[in-house]
Amino acid sequence: MQTDDAVPAAGLEGWRFTLAVAAISLGTMLTIIDGAIATVALPTISRDLHVDNSSAVLVVTVYQLVLVMALLPFSALGDRIGLKRLYQGGQIVFTIATVLCFFAHSLGFLLVVRALQAAGAAAALSVMAAMIRVVYPPKHLGRGLGLNNIMGSVSGALAPTAGGLILAVAPWPWVFAMAAPFAILSLALGRWGLPDVPPRKTGPYNLAGAMLNMATFGLIISGLEALVHGNSPIVSLAVVAIGILFGVALVFHERREPVPILPVDLLARPVLALSVAGAFLAFSASQMIILSLPFRLQHGYGFPPSEVGVMIAPWPLTTMIVAPIAGSLSDRYPAGLLGGIGMVIATTALVFLAFLPLHPTYIDIAWRMSLCGAGFGMFLSPNARLIIGSAPRERAASAGGLVSTTRLVGQTMGATGVATVLAFGFATTNVPPLVAAGLAVVAGLFSIARLRPSLRNPTSRETEAAQPGAHGGIGAA
Repeated sequence: MQTDDAVPAAGLEGWRFTLAVAAISLGTMLTIIDGAIATVALPTISRDLHVDNSSAVLVVTVYQLVLVMALLPFSALGDRIGLKRLYQGGQIVFTIATVLCFFAHSLGFLLVVRALQAAGAAAALSVMAAMIRVVYPPKHLGRGLGLNNIMGSVSGALAPTAGGLILAVAPWPWVFAMAAPFAILSLALGRWGLPDVPPRKTGPYNLAGAMLNMATFGLIISGLEALVHGNSPIVSLAVVAIGILFGVALVFHERREPVPILPVDLLARPVLALSVAGAFLAFSASQMIILSLPFRLQHGYGFPPSEVGVMIAPWPLTTMIVAPIAGSLSDRYPAGLLGGIGMVIATTALVFLAFLPLHPTYIDIAWRMSLCGAGFGMFLSPNARLIIGSAPRERAASAGGLVSTTRLVGQTMGATGVATVLAFGFATTNVPPLVAAGLAVVAGLFSIARLRPSLRNPTSRETEAAQPGAHGGIGAA
């Protein structure tokens, strides 16, 4: 007889399904909103804590950096202690750190609790996709990932507005503290709705791989950030070079591990390698546009900040509509085809965005942004579904960590690209959208390449490895 906490192979049903979806959706929104909501509070934090603006920016960058460094190590830990235990534990740490942010009276203390907050968010996000795979029936996996993408898009779009509204009526610590009640609600929903997934791996944890992983991502990303913002390019390049050396050591180390922290065994499959590379390029391109466009509209065309926000809004609003549709379609049609169509749409929109009229109106910009949202939404949901669905069921946590890490690294590289074009004075020109269009073209080519028969119909050994619970599997490329 099946207990309440047993994990049915066909996904959850009834009230438990509803509670589980609500818990995961709310958890996704909280971790993403809290990463971006602090942006609007940085000037106030700088003034109240008596630090300069560049130091205040660390409140955001520390959160993102810890997320990138910790996602893959936590995803491997989830296989050993259980997905639900790690997910709920991460949310507890996130909630405690969120409350502690309210009592921060110095930048040092705030940075420590923000790092703790990011560690909790990383623990939850690292197994998010694996939990979705358990909650949803295999035939509806794309729909579940599409819904989760909606939550992420909506959260990213709402974060600045929500932060502004809170600052209008309360001091800046409330920007962080307002998340605490919702985090507690998510914990309660998860307690009763999420299934207990027993640990799938035994034996010692790959501590050396985890340390090499954190050193690789931490040094490369911080070195690139310092290269753009710092005053010592030689030191910054040296930090990046050391990070690359750690990365080489990481790959050699992980190739000898039966269950690697960095899933080099999954990346050895061409269809997954193409999917990850395409996602990285797509996230880099989208982040480059979202961050650079306000500078172009304000400084190049003279639009006030209030209007710029309204002009950007059609992107996430369209993604909200397209992402779940694309996710559902990916349960029936190849992700390579859907992704190729999405990147054609996105590239077209980016080219139109590069060549705006001399005196653009709201409509001129809004339809281009909406087309961008449609294109990237059409690409990203099927792409995530392919990565998660193609991995063996026992490697779902690693595949999910890979998806989240790819998104964060891509967004970080996009932000670094924007900082670079700002430094060279190209922010008010059409250079950023043209660069983004080039990245979208390559991402589209990677997506279409997955339609090759040799990738869509792998060897029987690969097919058997991907069979358990992977509806559509690698053949759904």
